[in-house]
Amino acid sequence: MSLLKSAATVSGFTLLSRVLGFVRDILLAALLGAGAVAEAFAVAFRFPNLFRRFFGEGAFNAAFVPLFARRLQGEGREPARRFAEQAFSWLAVVLIGFSAVAMIAMPLFVWLIAPGFAAEPQKFDLTVVLTRLAFPYLLCMSLVALLSGVLNSLNRFAMAAAAPVALNVILIAVLLFAQGKGWQGRAETGIALAIGVMAAGFVQLFLLWTAAAKAGFALKPRRPVVNDDMKRLLTLGVPGVIAGGITQLNLLISGIIASFQEQAVAWLYYADRVYQFPLGLIGVAIGVVLLPDIARRLRAGDHDGVHDSQNRALEFAMLLTVPAAFALMAMPQPVIEVMFERGQFTPADTRATAQALIAFAAGLPAFVLIKVFSPGFFAREDTKTPMIFAAVSVGLNIAGALALFAVMGHVGIALATSIASWVNALLLGVTLSKRGAWITDRRLKRNLPRILLAALAMGVVVWGLNHWLGPFFQPEIPFWLRFALLLVMITAGMIVYFGLAWLLGAFSPRMLKQALRARREENA
Repeated sequence: MSLLKSAATVSGFTLLSRVLGFVRDILLAALLGAGAVAEAFAVAFRFPNLFRRFFGEGAFNAAFVPLFARRLQGEGREPARRFAEQAFSWLAVVLIGFSAVAMIAMPLFVWLIAPGFAAEPQKFDLTVVLTRLAFPYLLCMSLVALLSGVLNSLNRFAMAAAAPVALNVILIAVLLFAQGKGWQGRAETGIALAIGVMAAGFVQLFLLWTAAAKAGFALKPRRPVVNDDMKRLLTLGVPGVIAGGITQLNLLISGIIASFQEQAVAWLYYADRVYQFPLGLIGVAIGVVLLPDIARRLRAGDHDGVHDSQNRALEFAMLLTVPAAFALMAMPQPVIEVMFERGQFTPADTRATAQALIAFAAGLPAFVLIKVFSPGFFAREDTKTPMIFAAVSVGLNIAGALALFAVMGHVGIALATSIASWVNALLLGVTLSKRGAWITDRRLKRNLPRILLAALAMGVVVWGLNHWLGPFFQPEIPFWLRFALLLVMITAGMIVYFGLAWLLGAFSPRMLKQALRARREENA
């Protein structure tokens, strides 16, 4: 039950963060639309996030957590605390040095990640200013990731899960302040947002450090020492940097190409925010309900259990992801129009963002499949194979984005990302199957076509409703009516999909209850 309770806590805060993130982006679209200030902020926010994933959430923390947990369980709290303090100090020193270099060379860095902005000096200069202001977020959030690892190892999940909410709360407050000041479409809003990002980083760092201190791990700076522990940490961290870096390079290349089209960076940003919502929630649902600890089963020699868990995770993922993808592709314009079209966000921005959303949504199931298949490699201590497949995916994404951008503009970039993700997912799945590490069972083979059929029927119904109700999604129609009609379309789609899935035998409430009961018995 403890695992279920902890997972439910993380899920609740994740949902809250996603909802607040939507509120933030709705206000952002109203104040800045898809103009130069919005593009400058999108790049400025992406830059520290890019390196945060390099240093914090990716390689470093993935290597730190198992080493810290081993010391905590085998040697006790004091040796674990000293190890954490050394890791904390080394990470802080490296990031402070890197940040100092980045601050000085920021014009060069911005030119590298958004070269298209160079043609507009005013937008380029604003991006440099905003990125400098937001960059301390990198240092704070990397240290937050380490502190989260400490707390999670102590089975204290609440604060680590709740901390990201602070960013959205602060940025919402900043946007409301900017709206009150009448800063629509002005650089002052971008500057205030960048300062808000920096402030949110320090707030989250304070919250996590305080929580760790209350748990008996008040980490204090130490003089960094090169010892066996840190060498081991570096040895384990380097492969993670390579694997994580490949994924982030994919995003970086897309942004570089998009910077050559006016407003494309902003359109892709807003479309990405919409399809990330179901992706994030479905990923959490898999972790809470079905996605197993494959490594534990492998250690126990329960290979049949590994296959069953992988099949149930895949089945559950597709049950939720496929209809979400069809729905977003069938009614992209009403979704974007109701969410974002107000203030500085124009009908032309709605059309351009909706087109990108269709392309992103086509890859939604693939993004989740990668999450289902990857643990099958990592649990067997094979990080090389997923890294190679990710590299192939990135190469394909770069080539596809360049080729399709020339024909389809920003939509081609989104489509290339989806195509590359499908290739990555297929390579992972086929390789697992060939190695005998994943064997599809009769239930999965029976249910997947039924899920696809139910989702396709739902997509046709939603597309028909979109065609019929489309004329009502216009600025002159009252917002409450447009919002109500969107809810009608979503509700109708859900009734059709889950009704058909139930009639076809691909889904029943009993399946979910059985999954929860199995998790409860495993963790009793």
